[in-house]
Amino acid sequence: MQGQKKSIADMHRLTPEAFREAEKVPLIVVLDNVRSQHNVGAVFRTADAFRIQGLRLCGITCCPPNAELHKTALGAEQTVDYTYYEHTTDAIHTLHEQGYRIYAIELAHDAMTLEQAISKHDNRQPVALVLGHEVFGVEDEVLALCDGCIELPQYGTKHSLNVSVTAGIVMYAWANRFRI
Repeated sequence: MQGQKKSIADMHRLTPEAFREAEKVPLIVVLDNVRSQHNVGAVFRTADAFRIQGLRLCGITCCPPNAELHKTALGAEQTVDYTYYEHTTDAIHTLHEQGYRIYAIELAHDAMTLEQAISKHDNRQPVALVLGHEVFGVEDEVLALCDGCIELPQYGTKHSLNVSVTAGIVMYAWANRFRI
């Protein structure tokens, strides 16, 4: 019926228990010193929506339990797997050791577009995407450890998007790539 909202039952959502057992998109999102608790909560919620493998929370990025994070996560912090690292470089080293291809989402001279990165990626290799601080971006030391950079082309006057919006765009795109 056009214009009628779906009920919760119509959406066939997983229970938290079923979510934990369900197959995940082999994608880790690394938050490098993301300062806003609301942005972190939004990333949790989006990771739940696209059934992403997990998050790596680094540096000043807050961790659950956190009331401000919960305001935007709406419980996704209880379903999405996460690990905290004091130093983002430690998270990157661990992910490389586990066989991940790691891309920073950053404005860089040698950056690929999201479409280029997705089209050339081998689905047999898991991916980690690093998103940085709302003002300073991904730390230079972290960029040096990544396998490449991905840039989202923009056509307005601003040079960047909100980190949680960027996370949503890249998670959606990669989730679709792995589900093809």
